[in-house]
Amino acid sequence: MSNGSNSQLVSDKRSETIIVPPHGWFWFNPVELWRYRYLIALFVYRDFVIYYKQTILGPLWWLIQPLFATGIFTIVFSMAAKIPTDELPPPLFYFSGLIIWNYFASCLLQISRVLLDNRDVLGKVYFPRLVIPIALVLSNLLRWAVQAVLFVLIYIIYYFRGAPIQPNLFLFLLPLAMLYLLLLGLGLGLLVAAVTVRYRDLVLAVPFLTQLGMISTVIVPLSEVPESWRFWCALNPMIFPIELFRMMTLGTGIISWSAVLIDLFLLILILFFGLGLFSRAEQTFTDAV
Repeated sequence: MSNGSNSQLVSDKRSETIIVPPHGWFWFNPVELWRYRYLIALFVYRDFVIYYKQTILGPLWWLIQPLFATGIFTIVFSMAAKIPTDELPPPLFYFSGLIIWNYFASCLLQISRVLLDNRDVLGKVYFPRLVIPIALVLSNLLRWAVQAVLFVLIYIIYYFRGAPIQPNLFLFLLPLAMLYLLLLGLGLGLLVAAVTVRYRDLVLAVPFLTQLGMISTVIVPLSEVPESWRFWCALNPMIFPIELFRMMTLGTGIISWSAVLIDLFLLILILFFGLGLFSRAEQTFTDAV
């Protein structure tokens, strides 16, 4: 009888799984994230269903928002303020910049609140915390794809109306441009999410700063900036993807490749510090919220 009890006790101990939180300032386990890929897909589905569950128009808001903003920009900045648009039709010029900026802004704003908005779940259930930010950038990528289809339709209309637009071989760089946007939104979002755990003022400041950034990148083309200032303006990490997208689809835009190299270096730094601070914040955020 005693031997049977000891055998059962050993069997029970072998079936135990001890989950230990990550330690240190930097933790990233791609193998574990891959094991949770189905949970990522579930979060992507959740973000889509819950966000539009009780809306009348549903996903049509993905199209209404950029169209409405394009109309406002055309009236205010093109017709009233007379800001040039590189000799392109203003609606096409503004829409091409908006769909790029909106993807980045959506990733940044949503990821920056990921620890605060999901604190009830994160405090009770274990899974890699990066699952939610990754799900957010992927769900926003679906939204961008829908808006890109609308952009193609508008593009075709203006093309057959004789607009001076010239697609070119830079179009093959589109996947790299989107990867750059995805990583930039993820890295900055993780940075802000880590800081906002203790400093909630940043939650209010990020939307305001995002709106200011849109004006300086979407509305004013880099060609209108004095040549002596173009390199410094191009150091804005969002100038590169917007100018590249306009260059590959519309045939206009200016890219400083030396500034692009600096932007890529900054992207690596942002990702490194974003992952590091987020790893540190996820270990202690339940004590701060």
